[in-house]
Amino acid sequence: MFKLFLLFAILPIVEIAILINVGEQIGGWYTVAIVILTAFAGAHLVRQQGISTLMQAQQKMQVGTMPGQEMAEGLLLVIAGVLLVTPGFITDGIGFLLSLPMTRPLIAKGLLKHLSLKVVNQSFDGNFTSYHQQSHSTEQSEDIIEGEFERKDKPPENPALKDDLRKPK
Repeated sequence: MFKLFLLFAILPIVEIAILINVGEQIGGWYTVAIVILTAFAGAHLVRQQGISTLMQAQQKMQVGTMPGQEMAEGLLLVIAGVLLVTPGFITDGIGFLLSLPMTRPLIAKGLLKHLSLKVVNQSFDGNFTSYHQQSHSTEQSEDIIEGEFERKDKPPENPALKDDLRKPK
């Protein structure tokens, strides 16, 4: 709740104060021109980087790999786009930080490390178990091991079924 208060109440006040100070130093029209130029430059950068990230994600999906890193970078680019078209120098700085190809992958990796996927698994006897699977970048194992299993904890209730399962087919 406090973070939202900072985001929606304090940040705009600080942005307005900075815009007024910069306007007093270099002039109001120059300040407006800088804000407009950063919005255009940011929109162009976000568009260019977004297309590049989309192409990388499509390449990964074509080879059957989950594009987790690219999805995180895409989310950061959306946030960067919103911040760059919002008037202000702090939002522009954060927006450029999220959209630059040198910093965005590092931020996306940090974001992926802090996210975990909660998976709910239903066992054969109807009980639900859950576990957390940590996201490890975009590296996934390509090894698939196929096999058969037999439950040893509960014998079949029907003895005829038990004998039927042991007969080779």
